[in-house]
Amino acid sequence: MKGVESMKRWLLISVVLLLSFSFSSAVLAEGKQQKPKMPGSVMEISKENTYPNPTQDLPYLQPSELTRSLIETSEVPIENPDLIKILNESTIADAPLAFGYRATIFLGEWALNYESTETATNWEYQKINTNYQDNRGGKGPVQVHYRQEAQKSVKGGLTAKVPEAEHVKKMMLLTAMKKTNLPLAFETIIGAGTKKDQVYNIPPKKLGYLYAYAPAVNEKGKVTYGEVYLVLKGNKKSIVVKNVTSQGIGAWIPLQDHASFGFVTSDRPR
Repeated sequence: MKGVESMKRWLLISVVLLLSFSFSSAVLAEGKQQKPKMPGSVMEISKENTYPNPTQDLPYLQPSELTRSLIETSEVPIENPDLIKILNESTIADAPLAFGYRATIFLGEWALNYESTETATNWEYQKINTNYQDNRGGKGPVQVHYRQEAQKSVKGGLTAKVPEAEHVKKMMLLTAMKKTNLPLAFETIIGAGTKKDQVYNIPPKKLGYLYAYAPAVNEKGKVTYGEVYLVLKGNKKSIVVKNVTSQGIGAWIPLQDHASFGFVTSDRPR
């Protein structure tokens, strides 16, 4: 009997260890998927960029104690930083003789939260420059390096028209930045004259083309809307959300101050 009990105990421990290992592996795999590895062809150009892009630093706004208590009463998650800011700036004092007092205050229709379903990176989202060198008459290799010929503005945006578009963009940007750990912005500018020292060799009797691209993240998910009411009953305060709707949405969000390079040699003009 002792041998049977020992075997059962050993099997139980083995199953627990196996499940723990599987769960840990899944979490690690998910983490790797969320934070894409940057290819060697992608380079940061923030120091070389002749156009100083403003730093995209959206704060993860922390709700105040009052705001947190109100948000916890809502049946629908509230993550919109602009709505949280308004609630943070509000003051509701307790009244000693508030028995029987009732009030319902309409705060408006809001984009309440964004839920991400897919985050993918296109390292060649938009071509921004081409450097060309003809070595068809040469007897030895010649070199070409990246130099931005003209200033280029790369803009992202939502893939469809939705209400409260700016609020939705802000929530999607915050989500994508957190998931990818990449410097993202809905617009990035590459100034004329921006260059990198890395060289690419063009063999004799060949044409060389060095293409530069702006990378971008494609964020997809669901945004939830609702009418927000602040309800006061005596000294009790709560948030009630009515007429809740959801809508699928996507967005392209460029990487700021980064470029992806592709080098091609050819016998004939491309």
